[in-house]
Amino acid sequence: MDKYPENPARPRIYLAGPDVFRPDAQDHFVRLAAACDALGLAALLPADGNEEQSAEAPETRIYEANMQRLRGADGVVANLACFRGLEPDSGTVFEVGAAVALQIPVVAYGVPAGSYADRARSALQCAPDAAGVLRESGSGVAVEDFGQPLNLMLACSIHIAPTPEAALRKMAELLALGPR
Repeated sequence: MDKYPENPARPRIYLAGPDVFRPDAQDHFVRLAAACDALGLAALLPADGNEEQSAEAPETRIYEANMQRLRGADGVVANLACFRGLEPDSGTVFEVGAAVALQIPVVAYGVPAGSYADRARSALQCAPDAAGVLRESGSGVAVEDFGQPLNLMLACSIHIAPTPEAALRKMAELLALGPR
């Protein structure tokens, strides 16, 4: 469960997600690191604020440490479960976007079944307008309705697996196909 794995021959997988906020975060990351190890992968854990002390504010240290880990990763496995609403954690989504921009493969898990539009319909009053565009009834704001489980920018740029273990297996398969 090294923050910086010592064996560079093993692909380094950054574990993104709001899991650092879980009450059992340490145990959770021990399990994910063991799953990585079993697949020949090395877990890169997200920064939690306990990194080396410096004059920088803690949030700046966490940001810098996580960006350094992302840049050194061969892949990202991200928990994109809904977090405090209908969407994934915004910090995790940022990390996924950064990884995609760096051409690092991403596999997500925790994505709810069904489409984003279906989840919006169940949580908000929505109806199609005269042109058939799904809109929030009160504000008239359009609801993305491409049948994807997440916003198209996520759904079209990553792989999605049903569980963390399946996501790690998919990442191992992707990395076995060759360099990024």
